[in-house]
Amino acid sequence: MKKLIKAEKPVIVDTNILFSSLLHHETSFFELLLGGDYAFYICEMNIVELSKRNDKIIELSELSDEITKFFYQLLKRINIFKEDLINESNWNKAIQLCKAIDESDTPFVALTLELEGLLLSGDRKLKVGLMKKGFDLFFEYSNKG
Repeated sequence: MKKLIKAEKPVIVDTNILFSSLLHHETSFFELLLGGDYAFYICEMNIVELSKRNDKIIELSELSDEITKFFYQLLKRINIFKEDLINESNWNKAIQLCKAIDESDTPFVALTLELEGLLLSGDRKLKVGLMKKGFDLFFEYSNKG
């Protein structure tokens, strides 16, 4: 049985978590997504990134023919946030936080700041780098029962 930490704040999901969930639908995140009571958010950019990787997802996925069904299930449970609605000050802060770590993660950090949420990322380098800069708004959950 999974022991989950209940997030009282919105949870912002990065592209790698979604990518992994589509490749292996039995991931902890997929189970959390379908069985939990959390408000998950992604940037519009996530959809673009997943679309770019569509052929790779289909090629590598354990889901094969069911990939569309699982993608639909993911999208039903996740809120898509328009990046252009993020306040400029949150963008600027996210740019500074992500500088010299991974600038491609700036939208996720900006959205986390905008929604006063928690970031769900499996990117250890990003987490360590952000924590060194004082950012500690991460969503963590455990697989231990």
